[in-house]
Amino acid sequence: MQKVYYEIDPYNRLVLNDAGEKGDLEEFRRVLDGRFKVDGNNNLSYHIKSPLSEDEEIPHQVKLDGNWSLTGNHKLRLTLDKEGRETFGDQLTLSGEILDVDKNSLAFSVTTRTGAGIQTTYILDLQGSWKADESNRLSFSVRRERGIYDILTFSGAWEMGENHQIVYRYEKAALIRKEKEVHTLTFKGYWDIKDKTRVSYILDADSASAFDFTASVGALEEDRIKFEVGISAERRGMPVKRAIVLFGRWTLKKDTGLLFEVEYGDKDTCAIIFGADIALSDKDTVSFKLKSSTDNKDTGITLELSRKILKGDGELFLRALASGNELAVYAGGAWNW
Repeated sequence: MQKVYYEIDPYNRLVLNDAGEKGDLEEFRRVLDGRFKVDGNNNLSYHIKSPLSEDEEIPHQVKLDGNWSLTGNHKLRLTLDKEGRETFGDQLTLSGEILDVDKNSLAFSVTTRTGAGIQTTYILDLQGSWKADESNRLSFSVRRERGIYDILTFSGAWEMGENHQIVYRYEKAALIRKEKEVHTLTFKGYWDIKDKTRVSYILDADSASAFDFTASVGALEEDRIKFEVGISAERRGMPVKRAIVLFGRWTLKKDTGLLFEVEYGDKDTCAIIFGADIALSDKDTVSFKLKSSTDNKDTGITLELSRKILKGDGELFLRALASGNELAVYAGGAWNW
């Protein structure tokens, strides 16, 4: 039986080539109406709506095995396993738009049209987790069978938008109009500080999705935290520097620790929590040597706050400090003096 060759046309449809080689004469190429689907293990398949004729041996479903990636212009690509390359090219690239991102998923919209010219759009949902790579770029780990993960790297530089949230923008031409469009993805999460060289943006505390960035903490002040992240974006010589400024307020609570409360919009407030060794620095300020909220290890960060903003539990600390006691507050529900 003669081998056939499959490829994808500009409208995300599977094309059958009876000649057995890509790019042969048009008379051997036939478009198969259908759509792609992704299963629970992020495997891709193409479901054909109707066969060309009863006497042709064309399956109703074509399974596609390979590794996922994201192209530089934000198309979804499947690099096929060796076995699949007998009837396919090395890669299948889907044109579309990254429609939405969530704590454990990425939604990619695909637009196609039938032979009658009817245009439709559908969604491919990939499951996995979000990470930052060694260049501080955003990436999505697509979960596969047998503990395998494929990495989708977002090659541009992210920024911080309104409400202290991470925003990623990319530009590409629309499929039909060919005009440039700007697409914006907003990641909903909250910030945490591990030490003076590492900050995190956590999408969900109960999942593996978190961006751990290599950074430098520039300053901790009475109403803000500043730090800088360098992003080595694709096709750029020098890293892109992002100054991140979190606005909030410091509080000291006996049952929690030292908190910096940040508002993320719609009155949604989340706190960055520290432990601390505490000492009087002069008559107007208090010095805090900050400790990690996870293991109470020294972060290498020192903070000085005015005594005036330490109310409630903070006033108890001031009285104890004035008596000459050595003080420490531990993140997670204890203090010592």
